[in-house]
Amino acid sequence: MWTEEDVMLVEVTWLKPHEEIKLKARDKLLDMTKRWGGFTKPVLVDTRTGSLLDGHHRLSVAMELGLSKIPAICIDYLSSDNITLDLWPSSELENITKLMVVEMCESDSLFPPKTTKHDTLFDLPPILVTLAELK
Repeated sequence: MWTEEDVMLVEVTWLKPHEEIKLKARDKLLDMTKRWGGFTKPVLVDTRTGSLLDGHHRLSVAMELGLSKIPAICIDYLSSDNITLDLWPSSELENITKLMVVEMCESDSLFPPKTTKHDTLFDLPPILVTLAELK
C-alpha cells in the first residue's frame, strides 16, 4: 500500500507524457487546484525514464501554473506487478504494451486522450502539497 511517505517531489521538466489531454478537463482541474491551494493526488511515474503513467491533466495544470515540481509516486514500470495496462474502450488501438507506452513517452508524438488505462494494485494516497511548495 502506498502512503504519503511514498510521495516525492519531482521536476516537472523530467516528466514525459504519452497521451494528449482534454483542455476542458484540464481547465476544470486547474480551477479546483487553485481553490484547494495545491495538489491532492500525486502523478504516477516510471523511475527509470520519467515516463508519466497517470496524471497528464495534473502535469498540464502544473505547467500552466509555472510550477517547477509536482508530487509523484515513482515505480519501476516495466517490471512492476503493481501496475497493469489496458486500453480504454474508445481507443483506436488494438493492443498496447508497457514498452509501447515508454516508447511513446520518448518520442515526439502522443496517443489521443484516454487511450491507455493504468490500474494499480494500490490506490494513490490522498495528499495536500501546496502550490508554494512546488514553485
